[in-house]
Amino acid sequence: MENRFDVVVLGAGPGGEVAVSTLLKAGKRVALVEQELVGGECTNWGCIPSKTLLRATDLKGECARAAGVETPRLDFERLAVYRDYMVSNHDDTRRIASYEARGVTVVKAPGTIVGPGRVGADGRTLQCDAIVVATGAEAVIPPIPGLAEAGYWTNREATAISELPESAAFIGGGVVSVEIAQFLARFGVRCTIIGPSLAAREDPAVGERLAEILEEDGIELRIGPMATAVRREGDGDRVVTLDGGDEVRAEIVVVAVGRRPRTRGFGLENVGIEPGPRGIEVDGGCRAGEGIWAIGDCTGKAQFTHVAKYQGRIACADILGRPAKADYRAVPRVLFTEPEIASVGLTEAQACEQGIDAVSAVIDLPTTIARPYTYQENPNGTFAVIADRERGVLVGAWAMAPLAGEWIHQAVLAIRAEIPLSVLRDTIQQFPTFSEGFGLALRRLPDEEMLVAVDHCAHPMIEEETAQASSR
Repeated sequence: MENRFDVVVLGAGPGGEVAVSTLLKAGKRVALVEQELVGGECTNWGCIPSKTLLRATDLKGECARAAGVETPRLDFERLAVYRDYMVSNHDDTRRIASYEARGVTVVKAPGTIVGPGRVGADGRTLQCDAIVVATGAEAVIPPIPGLAEAGYWTNREATAISELPESAAFIGGGVVSVEIAQFLARFGVRCTIIGPSLAAREDPAVGERLAEILEEDGIELRIGPMATAVRREGDGDRVVTLDGGDEVRAEIVVVAVGRRPRTRGFGLENVGIEPGPRGIEVDGGCRAGEGIWAIGDCTGKAQFTHVAKYQGRIACADILGRPAKADYRAVPRVLFTEPEIASVGLTEAQACEQGIDAVSAVIDLPTTIARPYTYQENPNGTFAVIADRERGVLVGAWAMAPLAGEWIHQAVLAIRAEIPLSVLRDTIQQFPTFSEGFGLALRRLPDEEMLVAVDHCAHPMIEEETAQASSR
C-alpha cells in the first residue's frame, strides 16, 4: 500500500477540499485524511443545510410583502427531503469515490501528526513533504449547571431536524441563533433567544434593527440576562434559569455561543507547534511551522467557509513556491436572516480605535432609491459606508436589505483594492437596483471639496417619505 505523498491534508472541510483540488491540478500526489464526513461542517451541518432550510421561510417573508402575491404554504416534510438531498443524506461515499477516481488517497479515520512529514491514520504512516492542517472548529458548550444532564442541540442537530419542536430556547445571540430561530418561528415554533447581545461584532445599529426584525416574527428576546442553569422536568420541557431569577421554558435548548478552533489531539506538539488561544498561529502564507501549513477555522483568523477556501489557495501557492500573502481586510460576513444583513471591513468605532480618521454615511434605502418599492410593499432597508478621510478610501460597509449578501461585494472589492472614493462616487450604478444605494451613500460622505448633488428619482412615494423624514 502506497504511503508516500507530496502533501497530506488533514481535514476535508471546504478549505481542505480546495487545497486538495489545487494541489491535484499542480500534479501533486495527495492524501486526504478525514475522521467524520468529507465536506466538513459547512457542507454537512452548517451553511448548506441551514441556507437550504432558510430559503423557504425567506420566501414566505418576501411574499408577505410583495404586491400581488399570496403568502405561500410551508411544507416542512418536502423541505426536509430536499435538505437531505443537499447533504447527500450525510453519506460521503460518492465524494470519496470522486476523489479516488482523480488519484487522491482518502483515509477515513482520525489523523495524528507523529513527526515531521509523517501523519498516522488507520494504522498507516503517511509520509510527505508538506502537511496541511484543516481541522476546523467545534461548538463551544458553556459550563452551565445542568445543561449536559438536560440535553441540548448545537447547529448539527438544529440543521438536521426531522420534526419541528413546539418551542426552542437559544443560548447565544449570534448567527446560528438568529437564523435558526427565524426559520423555526416562521414554521410556528415558539422561540426565545437568550444572550448578552445580538450580532455583537457588527455596528450597534445592526443589533437594534435585528431585534425589531426578530420580534416581528414573534421571537421573544431576552437580551442582557445570562443563562445560569438548565434543568429538565421529567421527560418534558427544559427550563433555563436566568441570572435575574426569571425562567424560560422550551422543549429544546439550542446552544450557540460560538465555536472553538479544533487544535488538540492532532499531534501538533510532535512538530513543535503550540496553538494559541485563538487557534493555530500562521504567517501570511498560512505556514504554521517547518513543513506545516494551517487553514480554515483552526487558525482562528475568521471562521467563515470563504476564508477557509481563500486560505487553502494561499497555502497551496506557498507550498508550490508561488509566494502569496493573505489579506483579511475585506472579509464579507452575512447573516442570512430575512432581510439579509451583510457587512465587510470595519465599523466606525473599530476604525477610530485603529487611529483612522473615519467618516461615515448611513442612508435609509426606501427614502433614497426606487428599488425597495419595486421589490415589496412598505419596504425598509439601511446601508452604511465607513471611509478613511485621510487616504480617501472605503474601510467598511454594512447593509440590511433584500439580497444584501450579494451586492455587498461591491464594497468588498472597493476595500480590498483600495479604490479611491472619487472613482467609486463616479461609477454608474444600474437603475433600479439596491446597488444604487452604494453610490448614493458614498456621495453623502462628508467632503469639503465636493459639491454633493441630491439624487432625484421622481417617485412619489420616495418624495413623500423624504419629505416626512426631513420634517421630523
